[in-house]
Parts: sequence; C-alpha cells; structure tokens
Amino acid sequence: MKFDAVAVIVAGGKSTRMQKDKALLPFGELSSLAQFQYARLSQLFSEVYLSSKSNKFDFEVRVIEDKYEVSSPLVALISIFETLTFDEVFVLSVDAPFVDKSVMIKLYEEAELCSDIIVVKSKNGLEPLCAIYRRTFLKKAKIALSNNRHKLHALFDELTVQSVEVEEDVFMNLNYPHEYEEALKR
Repeated sequence: MKFDAVAVIVAGGKSTRMQKDKALLPFGELSSLAQFQYARLSQLFSEVYLSSKSNKFDFEVRVIEDKYEVSSPLVALISIFETLTFDEVFVLSVDAPFVDKSVMIKLYEEAELCSDIIVVKSKNGLEPLCAIYRRTFLKKAKIALSNNRHKLHALFDELTVQSVEVEEDVFMNLNYPHEYEEALKR
C-alpha cells in the first residue's frame, strides 16, 4: 500500500548534542540517516522531500530549504508550506527511523477533516515531528514566527489539533552518540 500523499523529512536541526550532523550519519546499509528515511518513505508516499537549511545530501533528493535564518521546526514547517502547493503533508523527523508504516496508517485512518494538525501521541507525549500538517495551520504559525515563538507545543494550543495514540515504542531519541550507537544495534 502506498499513500497518495506527500511526506517531508525534517533534517535541518543543529545536532548540537550529537556534535555532528545526525542526518548525515551512516544508517542501515545506506550512507546516511537522511537517505535511509528517504528510501523508506519513498516506498510509502507518492512524493517525498527533505527539509533542511541547505542541500547537504549526497544522493538525489528534492530539498526544501528553510526560508528564514532562525533554525527551528516551526521555520521548517512554514518553509515547507511556502514552497509546496499541497494542502497537507506528512512530516517526520530524520532521527525517527523506527516509526513504521502502521503508525502512518493509523494517522491517516483516524484523521478528521476539521483538524489543522493530526499528531502522534506516544508514551512520551505529543510527537510534533510525526504528524500530518494542513495548510490551515500556516497563518497562526507565521504569527508565532513573527513573535519569535518557536515552540510547536505552544502553537498547538491555538489550533485544532487531533492526537492519535500509538502503543508502539518507535520513538527513540537519537540526540547523543550513545543513543545513535544503540539505534544501530536495533
């Protein structure tokens, strides 16, 4: 089954705790975590893009570059909707390689038409970079950006947000070198 939908992998973070760009770390049999995610999502979605500050990737991919100097997931999301013409996109963080198809299917099956954002709720809480975002969120997102408010959770309070609970333990942080090493063994 392939979703007739667009996916964007968010890979523009600073990776401060990892001390090197985690999107470019080798993963699986591929040269980078970004390429691993791209290959995986390309099998599931009709179109796949990477969101980043620049095209730093060593494989063929369509990149949506951030349109603002500040680095945040909010900037990435605004840039995505300012670049693409689609009314909704599935967004996944580059450092979430264990989020599987069943999670995505559940998001799409339970998505309500009135929601601005359909976000996964894991045992850790809301996962704003594993969600379906709709263009209707853009106006309030731009206001938040102009007020230098970058926290997605704060923006959620101003929008119609639907959470979809998942039981699977697929959200493993890959922020530190030891977490990356652990993920490679999984």
